[in-house]
Amino acid sequence: MSNDGLPSPQRYWAITTILIGIVLSVLSEGIAITALPTISGALGVSVSDSIWVINAYQVAVIATLFPLASLGEILGFRFVYRTGLLVFVIGAVGCTLADSLLTLTLARAVQGLGAAGVMSVNLALVRFIYPTRQLGRGVGLNALFVAVSSAAAPSVASALLLLGPWNWLFAINIPMGLLGLFMAWRFLPETPASRQRWDVPSAVLNALTFGLLVVGLRAFDGGQSGLLVPVALAGSAVSALLLVRRQAGMTVPMLPVDLLRLPVFALSIATSACAFAGYAIAIVAMPFFLVHDLGRAQVEVGLLLTPWPLAVAVAAPLSGWLADRVASPAVLGSVGMAVFAGGLALLATLPADPSNLDIVWRTTLCGFGFGFFQSPNNKLLITSAPKERSGGVGGIQSTARLLGQTLGAVTVGLMFAHAPDHGAVIAFGVASACGVVACITGGLRPAARTT
Repeated sequence: MSNDGLPSPQRYWAITTILIGIVLSVLSEGIAITALPTISGALGVSVSDSIWVINAYQVAVIATLFPLASLGEILGFRFVYRTGLLVFVIGAVGCTLADSLLTLTLARAVQGLGAAGVMSVNLALVRFIYPTRQLGRGVGLNALFVAVSSAAAPSVASALLLLGPWNWLFAINIPMGLLGLFMAWRFLPETPASRQRWDVPSAVLNALTFGLLVVGLRAFDGGQSGLLVPVALAGSAVSALLLVRRQAGMTVPMLPVDLLRLPVFALSIATSACAFAGYAIAIVAMPFFLVHDLGRAQVEVGLLLTPWPLAVAVAAPLSGWLADRVASPAVLGSVGMAVFAGGLALLATLPADPSNLDIVWRTTLCGFGFGFFQSPNNKLLITSAPKERSGGVGGIQSTARLLGQTLGAVTVGLMFAHAPDHGAVIAFGVASACGVVACITGGLRPAARTT
């Protein structure tokens, strides 16, 4: 391997390997959400109990992203990716054979741990697969497959449930995972390994910080009473304080606080966090808006939402190509966020009885803006840090996305609880405001780069 990417055709085989991991990890969450009613009925448990099939996966992912990204910097990103994919396949076997809620939940936690191994280093590996001049294309493909996999999840789940029992939802991961594992052993590039000591106490504190935060937020969103919510959130806050204090004195910390001292990196993270929060709020509110506010049938909802991910799929590789050849990634990202925020503002001001065309062109605008933002932002994010710290970049980017999704769901729940008649419109307004903030912080990056 050269110091600047892989030669073709190895580059194409390597990026295909990364994309298989993305499809598996994103689809695995989406199809389980769609199939929850079927799973709860088959196992004879309540829907509220079956939600732990989702929670176990999410907690395992977000609690281990930073530790596994750090481990990638120590042992090599290829090693963590391969191991993560292997653990994911083992978890898929466990899910396929599960015969109770307990065994399925435990297997989903194993699967989430494996997915975290894949997610924590895939962006870092893209940086070693593509030469710098073509890095925008690599991150554009990454964004494209995240969007397409997320959009396809409900349809894939429905098709599999028509063909066979719910276990098939997880069995499909096994052959795909084994193929990805074979390709990972054959084609992924070797990356530098620092061989420094992995800080176990920091890994435990990190798991407690993010794991308890997600548990608390999900319990709050589910309306659970009792001490679970305050105890989980308080435990997360205490763990976070101890983690930051421990990490502050380290030269290469597991939680990448050192990278936040870089102005462009810090602004890119703030931009990404605001953008994903706005995206999550809008995408969670849309089905409720279409069904409850506009009276659309459930079958129409999927059709009306489809243009959004399709527009992301068109815009992400286009903006990645432009970021490599034409314009500043910071400018492209800010343009994308401006379009995204404008589309959401137009959704919030829809007429009382809109036509399907009125809805579709606005959702298309939102999707195009978000897709146009992702590739340049991810390119700027990963190139603003030293190459050997690419693991920390990938970890913080994935964490921002997953926390944004969780916080978005909670925010929408609060809005509908306190303003049921106007919850969706308020949600679109808040999401648009998040897009405006992301546009502003993203636009500050060229000035920060010159200081």
